[in-house]
Amino acid sequence: MAGRMLRTMPSYTRPIQSRLPHVGTTIFSVMSALAQAHGAINLSQGFPDFDAPAELLSLLDQHARAGHNQYAPMTGVPVLREAIAAKVHGLYGASYDAGTEVTVTAGATQALFTAITAMVHPGDEVIVFAPAYDSYGPAVLLQGAAVVHATLAWPHYRPDWVQVQALITPRTRMIIINTPHNPTGTVWTADDMAALEALVKDTDIIILSDEVYEHMVFDQARHESVLRYPGLAERSFVVSSFGKTYHITGWKVAYCLAPRELMTEFRKAHQFIVFTVHTPSQYALAEIMARPGWYDQLKALYQGKRDIFRQALGGSRFELLPCQGTYFQCVQYSAISEEGDRAFAERLTVAHGVAAIPVSAFYPNGDDFGVIRFCFAKSAATLEQALDRLLKL
Repeated sequence: MAGRMLRTMPSYTRPIQSRLPHVGTTIFSVMSALAQAHGAINLSQGFPDFDAPAELLSLLDQHARAGHNQYAPMTGVPVLREAIAAKVHGLYGASYDAGTEVTVTAGATQALFTAITAMVHPGDEVIVFAPAYDSYGPAVLLQGAAVVHATLAWPHYRPDWVQVQALITPRTRMIIINTPHNPTGTVWTADDMAALEALVKDTDIIILSDEVYEHMVFDQARHESVLRYPGLAERSFVVSSFGKTYHITGWKVAYCLAPRELMTEFRKAHQFIVFTVHTPSQYALAEIMARPGWYDQLKALYQGKRDIFRQALGGSRFELLPCQGTYFQCVQYSAISEEGDRAFAERLTVAHGVAAIPVSAFYPNGDDFGVIRFCFAKSAATLEQALDRLLKL
C-alpha cells in the first residue's frame, strides 16, 4: 500500500550450537538447481521424468472422490498393510503380521530416520558402508551417536567382512545396509548376507536394511533381502519405497517391516515424527498391488534402459563401472579430465548440458576416485539427447 513503511524482519543474533555443524545443502539439491539454472538435462537426482501408471493415477482420483481424505490410521490403512504383508510373503517367504509388524511411512527417508531414532541412543555406534546415501549419517548424529564407516572398496564396491568384524565393538548398536546400492548400482550376494548373519549372531546388533530398489536387480540375479534370512530378519527393520516401484517419488509413500517388538518402538517414534500418511494414495496403492506382473515389468523396463545407456557409453571415453541394480550408472572419466569429481560434474552441467552427481559426496571425507553417477530413469527421448551430448566429450 502506498505510503506504508516495509518492516525489516529482525535477525537472530545469539550463538547457535548446531546439531549438524558440518552438514550443508545436499548434493542432489545443488546439482538439480545447477541443471535448472543452465538448462541442462538432469541425470543427477534419482527420479523418473516419465509418469506413473495411468491406472494408479485413476485410482488415486477415485479414492479422493470417494471420500478417503481424512487422517489415515497412524500405522497405515489396513488394506495397504495387508497388501504389503502378502507381497513380502509371496516374494521372500517371510510372514509379517499386518496389524503389528507393518507400518506405512511418509517416504523411505522418514522410515530410515524413524528406525534410527527409535533404536539408537547417545554414545552408541552405528556402522554405515561408504559410499552411502546421505541421510544415514545425519540421522545417527542427531541421536548423539557415532557413525563408524566401513568401506565398499572401489571400483567394485564390495563389502570387506573382515573389516566389518574389526569395527564391531560393545557399543555397536546398529548396522545400516543398502542393497541394491545407491550410489554405486552394486548388489549384495547370498554370501554377503550369510557373512552378515554370522557376524551379528549372538549379539544385540540391530540391522536397518534399505531395500528401496528391491525390484531393480538385473541379469537374472536375485534380490537378497534380509527377509530371506531368518537370523537377519529377526533383528531387522526393512524399508522399501512405493516411490521407486511405481514412478511416484513425489507421493512420498513407503513402508517399514520389523518384528513386533521392534515395530512397537518404531511406532512410538513414528507417531510424533509424521503421525500418518496421505490417505487416498494408500488406498490407490493397495489396489494396484493386487495387479499381477508389475515387478517383472519394472525390472525389464530398467534393465532395458540400463542396457541402452551402457551400450551407448561403451563408445565414449567414459569407463563404465558395474551396474547390477538400481537405476544408477557410475562411470570414471580419467580419459576425459583430471579434475576432481565435483568440478568435473559442475563443468559437465554448465558447459555440456548434462548433470550428474560426484560420488565423493557420498563419502564422509569426500574421497574422490574420479567417479560420477548418472540416473537413467528417464524417457527414451531424454536419454537419447543426454547420450548425444556425452558421446561428444
